Amino acid sequence: MEELDKLLATDGHNPNYHVLKAASYVRLGQFEPAIEIYESLLDDAPHQPRVYLSYGHALKTVGRQAEAIAAYRKAVEQAPELGEAYWSLANLKTVTLSDDEVMAMEAALKRPALTPEDAAQLSFALAKALEDRQEYDRAFKHYAEGNEVRRRQSAYSGDEQTAKTERSIGFFDSGFFGARKGWGADAPDPIFIVGLPRAGSTLLEQILASHSMVEGTQELPEVISLSRRLGGKKHPSDRSLYPDMLADLGAGDIRALGEEYIDRTRRYRTGTPFFIDKMPNNFEHIGLIHLMLPNAKIIDARRHPLACCFSGFKQYFARGQRFSYSLSDIGGYYRNYVALMEHFDAVLPGRVHRVQYETLVEDFEAEVRRLLDYCGLPFEPGCLEFYKNDRAVKTASSEQVRQPVFKDAVDHWRNFLPHLDPLMHALGPEVLARYPADGSGGGGSD
Repeated sequence: MEELDKLLATDGHNPNYHVLKAASYVRLGQFEPAIEIYESLLDDAPHQPRVYLSYGHALKTVGRQAEAIAAYRKAVEQAPELGEAYWSLANLKTVTLSDDEVMAMEAALKRPALTPEDAAQLSFALAKALEDRQEYDRAFKHYAEGNEVRRRQSAYSGDEQTAKTERSIGFFDSGFFGARKGWGADAPDPIFIVGLPRAGSTLLEQILASHSMVEGTQELPEVISLSRRLGGKKHPSDRSLYPDMLADLGAGDIRALGEEYIDRTRRYRTGTPFFIDKMPNNFEHIGLIHLMLPNAKIIDARRHPLACCFSGFKQYFARGQRFSYSLSDIGGYYRNYVALMEHFDAVLPGRVHRVQYETLVEDFEAEVRRLLDYCGLPFEPGCLEFYKNDRAVKTASSEQVRQPVFKDAVDHWRNFLPHLDPLMHALGPEVLARYPADGSGGGGSD
C-alpha cells in the first residue's frame, strides 16, 4: 500500500494503480475503500468487465447481494465469454440462472478460443444451473468436464498426499509431545477451524464470530507458510524436511514460531480477545499448531464423506484444493484426513473438538453450546442468530451463512448417486461404514 501511494503520487490517473490499491484493500479485509475505488473507476470508464467482476466480489463479501448480482450481470453483458462472471453468479448459491443465461453459457462453451479458466468456470456454472433444474445427469457431465480442465492444470498426486499423511502419523507420536509438554507460546487467542472445504466451516466461523469476544478473519496462510519454510524445499522435486526437522528445535525455537504466528496475524485483527483462522487445510499441521500454540483451540468441521466430497467436486476453487478435481482424488484425500485426525485424537485426546455438520443442523442450540464450552466462552444468544451478523465473509458459503440454518442441502449428493462409484471406492468401506445410509453423522460426532 505504501508503494502504491508513491506511484499514485507520481501518476494519479493511472487506473492500474487504483485497481491494485483496491485489490490490496481486499486482501487486508478493508472492503469499503475498495468498493469506493471500483465505483470511481467505473464512473470514469463504464466498459470494464473485469472491474465489474472485482466490484461484485467486494459487494458480495460485505453482504450487498443485489448490487453484487447486478455487477456480475454487467460483466456478463460486456464480456459474454467471461466464465468467472457466470460462475460468480452461480456460486452465490442463492441465484437461479435464467434460460437465456443457460443458452448463452452453452453457446460460449462451443467457442474454440476459450481460455481453460473460462471453459472450466462456464462448465461449473452451467452444471449448477442444470442441477437447480433437477437435470442431474447433464449437470454431472458439466461438473466432470469443468473438473477435468482444472485437473489438467494441476500437479496433484494422491500417492504423495498419502505418503505425507503416513509420515506425519509416524512422526507425531505421544512420546514426541510428552517430551515437549509446556513448550510454545502462551497465547490463547487463536481458534483454528480445520477440515475439508464445504464441511460447514464457514457456518462455524460465523457462529463464533457472532460472539462479542471472537473475531472472524479469513483463511489465513500463515501456518502453511511456516510449514513450507521449515520444510526448506528449494525445488518442487526436493524432499521436505518438515515435520522431521521439528525434532531438532529447542523450546525457544518452538516458542518463537508461535510468537511469529501471533505477530503475523495481527494485521487481520481489530482487537477482540480471540480470533478465528479458518484455513481448512491446517488439519495437516495440527502437530505444529499444538506444539507452538498449546493454548489455541482446534475445531474439526466434519461432514458426511459423500456430501462433503461431492460438494467439493462441484466447487470451482480459484486456487489451491488441487485434490478436488477428481472424485478418486478427493475420496483419497478425505480418507487420509480421517486417518490423520484419528491419530491426533489418540495421541492428544480431547485436544480437537469435532462438530458433525449433520448433528449441528439437527440439534443446533445444543451443538452451539458444546462449541462455546470447548472454547471457554460464555453463551451469547447472538451465536444462535449468526445470520444477523453483517461481517464480511470471503468464502463460497458467504450467502448461505446470511440465512438461518436449513436442512435442505444435507442430502443433495443423493441426486448424483449413480455417478459416485469412483468416490465411494476411493473412500473405502472403512470410512463409509461410520456414516449410516441416512447421511447422519453416526459415531463421528464425538
